[in-house]
Amino acid sequence: MSAPHPAAVLIGPPGAGKSTVAAAIAEQTGWTHIDTDTLIVAQEGLPISDIFVEQGEAAFRRIEAGVVRDALTAHDGVLSLGGGAPMHPDTAALLDGHVVIFLDVDVSEAARRVGLNTARPLLAINPRAQLNALLKQRRPRYEELATFTIDTSGREPQEIAAEILTRLEDRS
Repeated sequence: MSAPHPAAVLIGPPGAGKSTVAAAIAEQTGWTHIDTDTLIVAQEGLPISDIFVEQGEAAFRRIEAGVVRDALTAHDGVLSLGGGAPMHPDTAALLDGHVVIFLDVDVSEAARRVGLNTARPLLAINPRAQLNALLKQRRPRYEELATFTIDTSGREPQEIAAEILTRLEDRS
């Protein structure tokens, strides 16, 4: 018997709706949902922003890569990854062979969703400009890894989840 694999892995920039859409998929299917940022906070006992400040981004990315590796091996529901997780080469390699869904979003929608008072470490200063820069930097990797892409701009989580489930069903 093979090891379990997530039914779907959601990737995308901050504000794309990864955690919210994953929860909607779980609600519609009965699958479990795991968010790797939540796992990191539980494992480290610190908020992600504190890990960034106290240990640096490189240390955070190493921690994140380990958490993603473990979740990809052990979880069989829907998995949402932090926005920067796919940028780590080890994580990108681990995603090969999985159903990876890139949740895309335009910058203005993402900025509205994350808000301007954010605890997200990479968006602390000038969130709109940082989101724009992150999208430009990360989009090629997201597209490269994606089994398919869903635009979440102006859409409700339940609608996005239903589209994802239809696309997953069409693949089987």
